[in-house]
Amino acid sequence: MELSRINIYGRLRDFNVLASILDEIFSDEKDLNKLITAWQALKKDDFTDDKTANEIAKIFFKELNLSDE
Repeated sequence: MELSRINIYGRLRDFNVLASILDEIFSDEKDLNKLITAWQALKKDDFTDDKTANEIAKIFFKELNLSDE
């Protein structure tokens, strides 16, 4: 796994995204590419890694009907 993917995985774990969810995404190249594209778009808008991870985590929680607490 390249360094940027490890960073994305770790940052999302820091924002309480379950490893099982991330493992599913990272095992599917199509889903992973969507995640990377979203990550890069937020970074292009000058989001920090933490802010980017937080925003993506919020989307996961909303889409999967999970509580972020």
